[in-house]
Amino acid sequence: MQPHDFWQELHAPGSFDPMEERADFHVAELTDGRQLRLPIRMLADGEHALASLIVNQASFTVLEALAQALAARIAAHDVDIIAGLPTLGLTLAGAVARALGHARYVPLGTSRKFWYREELSVALSSITTPNQEKRLYIDPRMLPLLEGKRVALVDDVISSGASIVSGLSLLTSCGIEPVVIGAAMLQSERWRDRVDMEGKKWSERIVGVFSTPILERSENGRWRQPH
Repeated sequence: MQPHDFWQELHAPGSFDPMEERADFHVAELTDGRQLRLPIRMLADGEHALASLIVNQASFTVLEALAQALAARIAAHDVDIIAGLPTLGLTLAGAVARALGHARYVPLGTSRKFWYREELSVALSSITTPNQEKRLYIDPRMLPLLEGKRVALVDDVISSGASIVSGLSLLTSCGIEPVVIGAAMLQSERWRDRVDMEGKKWSERIVGVFSTPILERSENGRWRQPH
């Protein structure tokens, strides 16, 4: 597959064996059994890799399917409004809000407008942009949409947990406690300890469309799921 071919097509259930060793893509399964091929990104040690998802490069068909599947998981929590994390989480959050029948959502952001307040911000780090110093802001004019409401916090992927922790830190500092946290992909399990680091069991509120493991290099040089 060419790099731009990934995330463009959903395949019928059973099209691929998810456990097969492969050199270039990993197979994720949605809740209805449909399959999505994800490119494999090798980690620095050369012996492990992760499956990748970039939702703003996905076809509208794939984005809509992911949003609908996540909306179904979130709907069980009777949420009033969606808050989305930048950058890629905003693409998914808006689509999830529409799938739930909401008229709008609340985007958090990293671009500081002149009317933003510094106390309504926190440091933001991300596994995909580890060397960039950024802050996460909430527009003070959006607070009334969240205060006293049942809020869902949405990101595209939860990997290390850093972005979600920043989002939770910002919202809770404003007196807002999300009732559910959602993502299209839960990448391995390494995020769990970080999101629960302060003693709050946030991990119990996290839902995803599908989960992907840390892949291991096999003897033939292909990638396999851990035994």
